[in-house]
Amino acid sequence: MRPLTDGSELLVGRDDELSRLAAWIREAVQGRGRAVLVDGEPGIGKSALVRASVAVAEEAGCQVFWGAGDELGQALPLLPLLDALRIAPVTRDPRRDAIAELLGGEAVAGKGADLAAAAAEQLIALVDELCQAGPAVLVVDELQWADRTTVAVWARIARSVRRLPLLLVGVLRPVPRRDDLRSLFRVVPPAERLRLGRLAEPAALELVAELAGGRPGTRLEELAAGAAGNPLYLTELLDALSRSSCVEVDPAGVAELTGTATPDSLPEAIADRLGFLSEAARTVLRAAALLGDGFSVADLVTVTNSSLADLMPALDEARAAGVLVAAGDDLAFRHTLIRRALYDEMPTAVRIAWHQSAAWALAEARAPVERVARQLLPMVSTTDSRVPVPAWAVKWLLDVATPLIGQAPVAAVALLRRAVRDAPLDDAVTGALACRLADAYYRVGNVAQAERIACRALDRVRDPDVVVDLHTTVVQCHGMTGRSAESLATLNEALEQPGLEARHRARLLVLIARTHRDLGEVDTAGRVATAALAELGAVEDRWATGWALHVLSLVAMMRGDWTGALPLFERAMVIVRGDPALIDLTLLLRINQSVTFGALDRYTDALAAAGRARELADRTGSAVRLNQVQSALGQLLLGAGRWDDALAEVDVVPDERKDPSVVCCDHGVAAIIHFHRGETAAALKHLEIAEPYSERIGDRVVEPLVRARCLAFEHAGVPEQALSVLTDVLTGEDAGEDLLGDAARLATAIGDRGTAAEIEARARAIADGSTVPHRLALALYCRGLLEQDPTALLRAADGYRDAGRPLSRAKALEAAAFAFASAEAEDRGPARAAFTHAVDLYAELDAQWDVARLRAQFRVFGIRRGPTAKHRQATHGWDSLTPTEGKIAALVVEGLSNPQIGGRLYLSPRTVGTHVSHILTKLGVNSRIDIAREAGRNQTASG
Repeated sequence: MRPLTDGSELLVGRDDELSRLAAWIREAVQGRGRAVLVDGEPGIGKSALVRASVAVAEEAGCQVFWGAGDELGQALPLLPLLDALRIAPVTRDPRRDAIAELLGGEAVAGKGADLAAAAAEQLIALVDELCQAGPAVLVVDELQWADRTTVAVWARIARSVRRLPLLLVGVLRPVPRRDDLRSLFRVVPPAERLRLGRLAEPAALELVAELAGGRPGTRLEELAAGAAGNPLYLTELLDALSRSSCVEVDPAGVAELTGTATPDSLPEAIADRLGFLSEAARTVLRAAALLGDGFSVADLVTVTNSSLADLMPALDEARAAGVLVAAGDDLAFRHTLIRRALYDEMPTAVRIAWHQSAAWALAEARAPVERVARQLLPMVSTTDSRVPVPAWAVKWLLDVATPLIGQAPVAAVALLRRAVRDAPLDDAVTGALACRLADAYYRVGNVAQAERIACRALDRVRDPDVVVDLHTTVVQCHGMTGRSAESLATLNEALEQPGLEARHRARLLVLIARTHRDLGEVDTAGRVATAALAELGAVEDRWATGWALHVLSLVAMMRGDWTGALPLFERAMVIVRGDPALIDLTLLLRINQSVTFGALDRYTDALAAAGRARELADRTGSAVRLNQVQSALGQLLLGAGRWDDALAEVDVVPDERKDPSVVCCDHGVAAIIHFHRGETAAALKHLEIAEPYSERIGDRVVEPLVRARCLAFEHAGVPEQALSVLTDVLTGEDAGEDLLGDAARLATAIGDRGTAAEIEARARAIADGSTVPHRLALALYCRGLLEQDPTALLRAADGYRDAGRPLSRAKALEAAAFAFASAEAEDRGPARAAFTHAVDLYAELDAQWDVARLRAQFRVFGIRRGPTAKHRQATHGWDSLTPTEGKIAALVVEGLSNPQIGGRLYLSPRTVGTHVSHILTKLGVNSRIDIAREAGRNQTASG
């Protein structure tokens, strides 16, 4: 008889599945990754199969990472991946440190920071970095119990796994099957799914023979048949028989059943195993069961209030009995069903009391927030609503509310909701709890409930600090639902409350100013923000001062006073620097500063400021601001002519995680580029995607989207409608300068001199007294178009060159060429020279639509030019790579990781990853190693 007391598992009847996994591991070693799903009923041998393949991977030199979901941890994001990648509170790896700090609440993060989203981004980057170090296998077992964030990250890695030397494995049961889990089966093709069925009779008997130490006799065969081919049941059944000495092997090697008392079910077989343990061991194991399928021995020491020496006899006994197995530096139950049996045998009231005691012990030991919350959650999920939140837990919740909401808002809602219910109605603590609960509801997207709780709390809260926080939440809710105007009456009423200090009045004025700005009431926003600063006088309040200066900088930007906005940014950043509560404002200031630098044609400064903002957003967990800075980068790269990089930035973040205005902006940028490149279907697809988001932002002008819509009509051959798109939005002082040039061009083309003259006057007024190159160029461009003055147009082209705006320069040269050609002069030289320069600029941008349009237009003047140098005519192969993709491919060949490449080219690692994916697709290869091979072949072929 061979009892499996060491936690090992026999693998029988799974040769085909193991061979497929081994083949996929070999491909990962060669750089061709893939994602695999293994599913089947509990005990069917999924984990055993994958563990056997992991042994193959380790022999092949792969790094192996293994984590598992469990039922108790579903409300706490990313635990299986954190476990797999060994993210601990104290680590030495910078990326792991950043993740540990985010989820431990130690990172500098402002209110509203989405810590789980930030950690997810860091985890994806960490996986990428680990794969640069060598081939890897990443397993998430019990995926059906994983939280939604873990499932989403698994899916994101699965979508990009082809470019990594990674075998990504998800192991799950058929039920429960949530919608997000079902979506994984759309991500993973059928050929890469392994569904394990019950063992066929020959394999089941082979397993019994291995376990019993001999060929099963008749009675043992009959008993094994009752296990229905489930390997776990067979293993537990044979182990139970072994413990009872009910199996004997005769001299002929036949194993036969000698007793009559046999387990009737798998739970009974497991209970039989546990029944052989001493009561001391069972007590320790019950405490371990509270911690999950896998657990830290240090945590077990904490919750049992015992020393490690006192626990070791029980742990050794449990390991000898096959209940516990080693899991790296920690321990785990050999199977989740064993832990479940121990957990369920405790009465509910006793179990809740144990959880509370464990939570208190972990909190006193300053354990990470998620470990304490995990012990408190069963208390609020029980059907017995009489279980109160202990007083210590209420205090703990108030202390950790911000990181808990950032990391696990769903868990925060559950705990804070019960704490609010149990706190005394007249207690000031209730108001603070309600304030945090409203914030948590806002974070999970339940805006209506967040608003209700915040408004109800405002009726009874008297603490001015909490009142301002509650008003902030209400203002955010109104903004999300398009009801910003409703906030004004409430805020103005709050200003009239007696006993307010200057800093509280200033904070309320700042909220009022921000609301007016959101409503487009620029002058009023500026006046109220100035009043907020005056209210403070000599009183120091960094929050109110910083936000008031931020509103004033926005007002300056909306008025086109970009030069005046810069000192406001500098002044505000001095105020907020180093304040953890003002991280969100710091990010806004840096993002808007980068936009302002771009508007002043200081592209180097703009990209540097955007890079700093992106790094800070990534590090501190502000997913919203990260999306905004990516969008700002896309616009800057569009203006600077780095179109391939701009397109890559658009693809970095999924639309559902962006603000509607950001979605409109990003797809507008992409559509502009595709229209100019003659890729009309792709451009129209981007406009189609943006349309529902555009409806959600109302009358707000998103310049890239307006420009894209204008181009759509130009492509359709209706320039009058294209001009109408522009003139409809060219009202008010915040209308964009970039739209004026296109409006002047279209008005001139259709002979609408009245509109052209109005635009020229407006451009002249903008340039008056300005030293910004593109503003001066705009005035010259509009005048040159109106007067058909080629000299003015050439000067405009020079101005756009100085501004670093190649598309605008090409348009000015095109207009100059047309003006020269239309002058009926015998010398076509100036027209031909301007035409040639314009074509070259369009070709460098790969603006093939403009190249074709320009050539057709100038044939009537007898101006022709032979084909330009071949510019990405190919759609596949090395010649199809863009200049940026060529640079990245060369750095891949050097062996640089995505973060290292990003550092060289001033791109984010995610953007580099997008480029690498495009390179793999164009080359028709699967891995970075293949890119190096293709590079070698290309060099050989070219000589």
